[in-house]
Amino acid sequence: MKQETVNSEQLTAKAPLRGTQSFVGVMVDVWKRPALTGIEIAWRWLAWLPMVAVLAVLLGGLGFGVSLHPEVLSSFSLFRPVQGIAALDLFFGGLHPLVGPIARWWWVVLGLVWLVAASVGRTANLRRLDAGLVPRRLDFWLLGVLRNLSLLLVFLLWGAGCRWVIEAMVLQPASRGEDANLVVAFALIVSATLVLFVVWCTVSWVLQLAPLLAMARNEGVGASLRDALRVGPLRGKLIEINLVMGIVRVSLVVLALVFSACPLPFETVETQGFLTCWWIGVAIFYVVASDYFHVVRSAVYLRLMRAYEIAPETMSPRTEAAS
Repeated sequence: MKQETVNSEQLTAKAPLRGTQSFVGVMVDVWKRPALTGIEIAWRWLAWLPMVAVLAVLLGGLGFGVSLHPEVLSSFSLFRPVQGIAALDLFFGGLHPLVGPIARWWWVVLGLVWLVAASVGRTANLRRLDAGLVPRRLDFWLLGVLRNLSLLLVFLLWGAGCRWVIEAMVLQPASRGEDANLVVAFALIVSATLVLFVVWCTVSWVLQLAPLLAMARNEGVGASLRDALRVGPLRGKLIEINLVMGIVRVSLVVLALVFSACPLPFETVETQGFLTCWWIGVAIFYVVASDYFHVVRSAVYLRLMRAYEIAPETMSPRTEAAS
């Protein structure tokens, strides 16, 4: 128990000069305490597995089965973009009557279960990081709802933008008998994706910090959001951490895709069982690494927060930290 307290102080009491200056040190501290990552993984699996099992039973009861036929795959070509889009529209159009009625309520229930599990699991994890935090599970849940709704809005905005680009650069020229402008379409989609990614990483730190302030100061949703917007010099450090963590998450996705594709050149000599096991292993690697870095971000936020005095109007560096 004594060692646990020492480790917790090491995670939260040191004051880095820059947002990412002690990032590697925090990673090492979290790595030495695998129970933190274990709790993060456990609550996620406890939330996901029952709901996935329920969905599988429901779809199985409907006799649901979808196969992506070779003719659909062959429609995906840069030289035939309109046919590819039409094939996708046909595929998802046939999928909607089967999945739509279930998905409408399943996603809502899954979201509620996920947020309840997150409020309990992450509260437990944060309390292991810093025993001085006060559990505020209802406020944690409400702030989680707000954050997920904001993220959903970003995805809807991204989807609407992609739809507009495809309509303007591919479908409309095709309807006039002109060539589709694929170069501009891809350039706009990639640029818009990068812009949204940077904007989200720049502003979402508020929704990451607010639950910590609610637990540290034992205050409600409105007060924690207000105080999160009044962090003074801490703002730049939090934005820096959020941008780094966003890049790390994207890097993990890229690594997972690369590792998933590694056996494909040898698929003529590999068995389907080996490929399945390989892909399951890559998925487990991604999940564990993603949860680990989520704990690291919480630990870095706590360290920065404890390195600065929490005042009603602003956060200023502690005198002993500055000295």
